[in-house]
Amino acid sequence: MLSQWIIRELEQALDQVCLAAGTARPESVITRIEQPANIEHGDYSTNIAMQLAKHLRQAPLHIAEAIKNELNKHDAFKHVIHTIDIAAPGFINLRINWRAWADMTFALPATADEKVVIEHTSINPNKSAHIGHLRNACIGDTLVRLMKKAGYRVEAHNYIDDLGNQLADTVVGLLHTPLAKAHSRFGDYCWDIYSLTNKAYDTTPELAQKRTEVLHELEEGNGNLAWMGLLVAERIVKEHLEEMKQFGIHYDLLVWESSIVREGFWSSAFEQLKRTPNFYQEQTGKLAGCWVLKQEVEANSESPESEFSAEKVLVRSNGILTYTAKDIAYHLWKFGLINKDFMYQKFTGDVWSTGRHGNPHSFGKADIVINVIDYRQQYPQAMVKQALESLGYAEQAEKLHHVSYGVVSLSPSAAADLGIDVSDGKSSYAMSGRQGVGIKIAHLIDQMEQVIETSRSDKNGLSSREIAIASIRYYLLRFALQTEVVFDMKQASEISGNTGVYLLYSYARSLSVLNKAHQSGFPPALPETFPKLEQAEHALLRHMSTWQDTLHTASRELAPNMICNYAYELASLFNNFYAACPILKADGDVLQLRLWLTARFKDTLAEALDVLGMPTPSRM
Repeated sequence: MLSQWIIRELEQALDQVCLAAGTARPESVITRIEQPANIEHGDYSTNIAMQLAKHLRQAPLHIAEAIKNELNKHDAFKHVIHTIDIAAPGFINLRINWRAWADMTFALPATADEKVVIEHTSINPNKSAHIGHLRNACIGDTLVRLMKKAGYRVEAHNYIDDLGNQLADTVVGLLHTPLAKAHSRFGDYCWDIYSLTNKAYDTTPELAQKRTEVLHELEEGNGNLAWMGLLVAERIVKEHLEEMKQFGIHYDLLVWESSIVREGFWSSAFEQLKRTPNFYQEQTGKLAGCWVLKQEVEANSESPESEFSAEKVLVRSNGILTYTAKDIAYHLWKFGLINKDFMYQKFTGDVWSTGRHGNPHSFGKADIVINVIDYRQQYPQAMVKQALESLGYAEQAEKLHHVSYGVVSLSPSAAADLGIDVSDGKSSYAMSGRQGVGIKIAHLIDQMEQVIETSRSDKNGLSSREIAIASIRYYLLRFALQTEVVFDMKQASEISGNTGVYLLYSYARSLSVLNKAHQSGFPPALPETFPKLEQAEHALLRHMSTWQDTLHTASRELAPNMICNYAYELASLFNNFYAACPILKADGDVLQLRLWLTARFKDTLAEALDVLGMPTPSRM
């Protein structure tokens, strides 16, 4: 990375300046560089001289001049850095020799061949998926792509809760809730069944007892209801996988909750936890008989007890495991910390699954674990991390990351389209599977496809459906993770501004320019020298040089939206360049430079689109 190379050169110069002053570079002083907002102030700038002023007891301008003199002794630095300017009160501004930069190759920091397990999607296997589930899947899949790009070995896991209340509700509904309405997919039928059944619980108390019976049989795993639950879950999961496949989302392994129970993972985890002081069986009070994990709450914690209980129940007094108990056992397996494993078999295509039968495989045993789960699961995720710490696995707890994100809700217009009363004037409306309120993924694709189809004049290249899918994916990724996405069909289907369509259009435009140049006998090639850069050319070059920095930061901070921000800015700068600097009308070195810039842009945007899981169209 260019920035890291500059920082290393700066630190070598700092060491010499400090040595000349009879001291060492203080550890508390961190060398940072940034790109000034005003391009006239240079390509990179640092305030390191001002940071050192107190330590060296010298004026910042004097220190900056000393650093400049040291840097000028480095031939490699002088080759890449065109000029070094000093500005009051002590800034060091650097201007890049972009022709020299074009010859350089930079690598991302090494990852020590670490393996990352990323769990995402994890939809209850009881009905069709909606756009809230899709946001999770898009975030997770982009993290998979991002971490692979950063050099990690990555496994994508999809956790299937086939023992939960939601599946039990659907099984109860299929058996006891009549529904003759036509549906094109089984998941859509179950969507309505699930909603009707949850409403029926209020008026038909005996149905609630049926749910308890189904839950018991699902846990036991052998009766008629258990097999029916399995058939429903497998059918629904296959529909989910087909939907996600349309978005380029792939999984290496499906982990079924029933497999965790059947293989006895909890018994191993239970024996380990019993040897720790934070896990014990309550003898009195409302939790008597329960095995609980005591939360390590700070003395001055202001967390309300209603939100974060000081004692998390892992095993209820009747012996039933909670979801968190199974999750703790599952994470011990993820890190390779229990002496048990699943049996594995192919589920569909190249997707593996845990199951009743199969063969050993090399899944799990991760160095880093990333869980993409919405913010409402923050407390259970914290308890899993605490369980690892209590067991003495501090390193693994440190490398367990919960990627929390805001939920998707509906704008008033989207809610009204679903028949929701919006007369209360709220700014957003929550989706609810129990109420049957939500936008199914299949419906969303169909709606977006219609919008794209009617808005485009050139029907060549990508199909309207492919463009719609890319647009949806980008829309769900571009928001900061903690932001609640208030979904609005009109906003999501816009084709200008910060949208997926804009990125695809920009890529297709660059490819069209290069194809026309090639047909005229002008293939892109790096010029021997760069002519004086126009401001639009300079701005595009400067942004392209930060691609690897963006990749590195996004992978370190687990922030897919950073790639969206980078790609949108890149596309905007290219289109500014395209408008301000005629490419094919230029000649000589200027033509060669602009064709090379266009090719470099195309390749950089293609990398960003690949990380975002989006196509690279030849036409739009």
